[in-house]
Amino acid sequence: MSRIAYVNGRYMRHDLAHVHVEDRGYQFSDGVYEVAAVFAGRVIDEEPHLDRLERSLRELKMDLPIPRGALKLVTREVLRRNRVRDGMVYLQVTRGAATRDHPFPEDAEGAVVLTARSVQWPETAEADRGAEVVSIPDGRWGRCDVKSVSLLPNVLAKQEAREQGAYEAWFVDPQGRVTEGSSTNAWIVDDAGRVVTRDLESNILGGITRQTVIRLAREAGIEVVERAFTLAEAQAAPEAFLTSTTSFVRAIVRIDGQPVGNGEPGPVTLRLRDLYLTHCRGGRRNR
Repeated sequence: MSRIAYVNGRYMRHDLAHVHVEDRGYQFSDGVYEVAAVFAGRVIDEEPHLDRLERSLRELKMDLPIPRGALKLVTREVLRRNRVRDGMVYLQVTRGAATRDHPFPEDAEGAVVLTARSVQWPETAEADRGAEVVSIPDGRWGRCDVKSVSLLPNVLAKQEAREQGAYEAWFVDPQGRVTEGSSTNAWIVDDAGRVVTRDLESNILGGITRQTVIRLAREAGIEVVERAFTLAEAQAAPEAFLTSTTSFVRAIVRIDGQPVGNGEPGPVTLRLRDLYLTHCRGGRRNR
């Protein structure tokens, strides 16, 4: 079956889908995006994703080109046409096509693209073995809270991690503090069993999975501390993990080649992963 994309009001074959050559997303990275997981036919945390989309658009002085309710209907139609039960949906909004010039065009119409594809989520064994991260200096722009399509530093960081045999790269600021991963939020568990993740400032993205895990942890009686932590603190922590829409909750077992704790996923991380998977299943535990 051919994949189907939605582009500016039309459903079309994925291999034939296109946007204008002067779309400002292509020429200026003048746009934002969201990626949401689909689990057993459910779009996970759909409302928070749309809330963040609208926030990012406001920061770029853009409006959502179609009503929010209509966008949700389009999302379901794209999922239906692609027969996605478990997978992801990608949504991108740009300022649209206009004659190339840096200032905002007065007459451009916002462009909307949605795609979806099936993914077999690694619920158990693969993720439970944990992952390795490497650290790199954070040289990104200062508005990382905006989910912009301008991701070149993130792409380079992810590639560096893969070339070193790691799953993810953690950005480290000039003070030696971890900001976030190239496509994930960073966490540690301290000696008291508290989970620690960086507080929301303009230098990190407010991850939707991060937001959900904080809520689930507090509901389960796990203390959450939102503050910066250093790379050295992370390397000395008993546990570390990362979160994102496509990584869920994933243990980190090595940082820059050094084992975290005993080099195995820790109990707090595994509990949070179980809580998050239960959330994705709509509150039902796996049998």
